[in-house]
Amino acid sequence: MTRPRTTRLRRPLLAGATAVTALAVTAGLVAASSEPADAAAKPELSLIAATGSLTLTSWKEDPGVYLDLGTYLTAEGAPLELKVTRKSYKDPVTVTQTVYEGGRAKARKLPAGTVKDFSGLPGFVRVTLTDKAGRKVLDRTEDFCPNNASGRVRPDAPATSKYPESCPTNPFTLGSVWGVEKGWAANTYGGSYSAPVQLAAGTYTAEVGVAKKYRDLFGIADKPATVKVTVQERSYEDESGSAGAASRSATAGGHAGHGAAHAPQTAHAGHGPGHAPTPARAAAPVTSGAGPTYNAGHGPLRAAPPALPWALKKDQAARATRVGDTSGQTDGSRKAPAQRPQPQRPAGKPSVPDVPKPDLRSLPAYGIVISDGERDVPGKDYLAFSANVWNAGPAQLVVDGFRSPGKAKMDAYQYFYDAKGKQVGYTPTGTMEWDPRPGHMHWHFTDFASYRLLKADQKEAVRSGKEAFCLANTDAVDYTVKNANWHPYNTDLSTACGEENAISVREVLDVGSGDTYTQDLPGQSFDITGVPNGTYYIQVLANPEKRLKETDLNNNSALRKIVLGGKPGKRTVTVPAHELVNAN
Repeated sequence: MTRPRTTRLRRPLLAGATAVTALAVTAGLVAASSEPADAAAKPELSLIAATGSLTLTSWKEDPGVYLDLGTYLTAEGAPLELKVTRKSYKDPVTVTQTVYEGGRAKARKLPAGTVKDFSGLPGFVRVTLTDKAGRKVLDRTEDFCPNNASGRVRPDAPATSKYPESCPTNPFTLGSVWGVEKGWAANTYGGSYSAPVQLAAGTYTAEVGVAKKYRDLFGIADKPATVKVTVQERSYEDESGSAGAASRSATAGGHAGHGAAHAPQTAHAGHGPGHAPTPARAAAPVTSGAGPTYNAGHGPLRAAPPALPWALKKDQAARATRVGDTSGQTDGSRKAPAQRPQPQRPAGKPSVPDVPKPDLRSLPAYGIVISDGERDVPGKDYLAFSANVWNAGPAQLVVDGFRSPGKAKMDAYQYFYDAKGKQVGYTPTGTMEWDPRPGHMHWHFTDFASYRLLKADQKEAVRSGKEAFCLANTDAVDYTVKNANWHPYNTDLSTACGEENAISVREVLDVGSGDTYTQDLPGQSFDITGVPNGTYYIQVLANPEKRLKETDLNNNSALRKIVLGGKPGKRTVTVPAHELVNAN
């Protein structure tokens, strides 16, 4: 019997972490043995280079070199742990560092303005590049997510890292936790969020150093890392055979060679061919999951990937044919498995016991654009948007669906658990239905949320027909709430929501995580063809029929103000800032 976990899962972040360890040994970078946790008030941080030289590729058809230089931030003595929060959308984002004194954790508040959002430490490293003649060809700063893909730098370090696997970029994130585990190293490279550099073939010298304000803040020595870089030009046309095809596949879209996590995410990979989503709209913001393998919402927007350790990226073409995380290999394509439903539908009398329950809340809509109707009926105007419903806890939302032979729908049940994880009750809570549309193709739990376009007086103008959802933990909305799980299951749609021939399925929304549906999906819009211009509100309403049992039913609605304009066929939408969040 599968039960929700009552303790935070400690799932290995990298199956291939030993490769980083071996490389560190080769480079003479093995750190001293760890100190007792109660002896270190702050972590001892340092910047290291995994190698003194490397080769990067510039593709002729897609020019630009991604400067993954193999530089890492290491932590010794104690982990680097940062909690990033905001009280509300009216308040700025603040950050505190967890330090240890006398064996007890204490919060050290960092200066106001240290961070601007939840995507990482801005301007953490400075990268300069000089050519063979000594001319400086690049001088820029780059942000750093401490949760970037990492590995151990010594064999006696903790086998797994307790910290999440990436930094969230959802504009309405409320709380995040960043960390570099003791004895571990986090890649300073920003992945696909670092702009490529136009470089001719040749040799260069790269110098990477931590910015002064962070050296002062964290006590990092002023010791920049130097790496010799060889840039080689290659062409897709020059590649041949399976290795060439794999190399082209690996580099298309995300310049992988940087791994699958860097490629733009496709919705519902694994649901079969022939149902590729439409490209993400230019107006749509980047969304993120809580880890590198999360689908970026229910749609093709890219996730915020951690950079893969340089040590694990040799033989790119060959590795691209071996997708997945195995011993000594981590390409970012790991999918957290789905939780399994009960072996049979519940029997006996339903009950709703007095135990902790989930608390569903909605985020304001974002990614708001006018569609020309390509998703539905040409000639009509649609207002498309992205939406997220998340679970503030303190308990998971666990819903099982069971299908009677020959029936088109599943019967759905919500389960309840005590503090030890023992199931102590259940209640019927509607149905699950199979959605065959491209971009979906999985089981939807009905009546999970509702979308409504409200007039300026907040009376309903249009209601979206979409109320059924596949529940998946696509976004880390607030990992500082009680019982937040930093490593949830059910993160990928191809594992979380079942196949068409499924007899049963379990859908889970874990504590701290949310489920984003992006504006690129069928049904994720309002028909505004006959709606007059003016001021409106997009309402995202969780649990509209109140069938799910929650801690609080009074915080399920979120509103986002918009202004419609234009003429039929050429409608416009203006999206004012939502308090301090200026994201359309």
